[in-house]
Amino acid sequence: MVDHTIVHFEIPANNLEKLKTFYEQLFGWKIFRAPGPVDYYMIYTVPVDEQGMALRPGVNGGMFHKDEPQLKPVNYIAVEDIDKYTKKVKDLGGTITRPKQEVPGVGYIVLAVDPEGNPVALLQPMM
Repeated sequence: MVDHTIVHFEIPANNLEKLKTFYEQLFGWKIFRAPGPVDYYMIYTVPVDEQGMALRPGVNGGMFHKDEPQLKPVNYIAVEDIDKYTKKVKDLGGTITRPKQEVPGVGYIVLAVDPEGNPVALLQPMM
């Protein structure tokens, strides 16, 4: 059973270093560039263990370069079956904006907007 709760968030940024400094100084979040070719920053709002799992209640996230001016922060909601919930989004009047894709070592994601145009993302974690 998967609780349908926020498990990750992402913040788009025009200036990653400036926004990194803002959130570090405002909230004391630990923010660092993730390894790899993509310019992506991990945001730890709560401490994590060696596997990157939160040690206490809270939600961690990420920050990436805003390549489209209309991009807004998005929350990722855990689901047990991404295909089933993708269909539910469409059946309930939402729109898929980025179809199912695999995030290696994490699971599968789908980006969507609700009927009011608010961004929402689905995440089927690796089990």
